[in-house]
Amino acid sequence: MKRQPPDEILIDVPPRRRKRVLSEEERVLWESVAKQAKPLRKKARVAKAEVILTIESAQLAARGSAKRLSNESAPSPSQPAKVVRPPSPPPLAPLGRRERTHLSRGRIEIDARLDLHGMTQARAHRALLLFLQRASSDGLRFVLVVTGKGSTIGADSERGVLRRQVPEWLSLPEFRTLVVGFEQAHIGHGGAGALYVRVRRGR
Repeated sequence: MKRQPPDEILIDVPPRRRKRVLSEEERVLWESVAKQAKPLRKKARVAKAEVILTIESAQLAARGSAKRLSNESAPSPSQPAKVVRPPSPPPLAPLGRRERTHLSRGRIEIDARLDLHGMTQARAHRALLLFLQRASSDGLRFVLVVTGKGSTIGADSERGVLRRQVPEWLSLPEFRTLVVGFEQAHIGHGGAGALYVRVRRGR
């Protein structure tokens, strides 16, 4: 007995959809829409963040450059800044023998005279400084400073101190800018109790 073939099972398979082709009018419309499309804001934010980062980098670079310049201009700790000292006053130069002779004989005129008799050391120092400053500014050349011979005892002891102190004062820097030199005066002008002083003319 022959077997009969099984009944065929029919499966309903939907027909495959064909790809739709845009018409000419639809294609033109799509191209116009695609041109007007804008990118998402995410890219814009990334670009904005890149700009901010670039600005911050430039600011940091500028600060670093300014700091380097200030460090270069500032003196190094290992190299202390040089201290500019004012020039020292010139040394005293004694009067020449010829000048002293001319002064004693009156051939060179004595331009001014200061008498320190009866003054204390403080007053005499101040008076001598003011006197020489004025003489220098007035362009005087030779002046006479009378100290007095003084005495080491009694009421004249202070004047004895001035006799010793005035030459020391004239050797100080504050006086050397005003005085070229000095010598003991001739006996006719006071001898050991007076000094010829050559004044340095003011500039």
